[in-house]
Amino acid sequence: MSMSDPISDLLTRIRNASSARHHTVDIPESTLKREIVKVLLRERFIARYVRIRDGKQGLIRVYLRYTEEGTGVIDGLERVSRPGRRLYYGTTEIPRVLNGLGTMILTTPAGIVTDRQARKLHIGGEPLCIVW
Repeated sequence: MSMSDPISDLLTRIRNASSARHHTVDIPESTLKREIVKVLLRERFIARYVRIRDGKQGLIRVYLRYTEEGTGVIDGLERVSRPGRRLYYGTTEIPRVLNGLGTMILTTPAGIVTDRQARKLHIGGEPLCIVW
């Protein structure tokens, strides 16, 4: 079965696993999803990830991070630009997420980057999601 929005599926799987206090979540692999997970790792929203080869599409096993109190590091994930409503931001139009406490992940000509990296590189792009 084909999926109309694989990025929303990725975000929903992570959101559901975090709210259910699971330590890992398996996601069907694609290059875009792998790049998003790399950004989540770099920004310390997840502990690590592992690529699992299964002879088909492959999987990404994401290890979620929790605080010492047991609450998830990821408080929220939200899809911004969707297949039904594409958004694009120029360099000066990229908004700050929760006054800098959250992170926006964008796809740009320089690849998948955070809002801070896009401002530093002076490039705009399509916002994929926000994480806080």
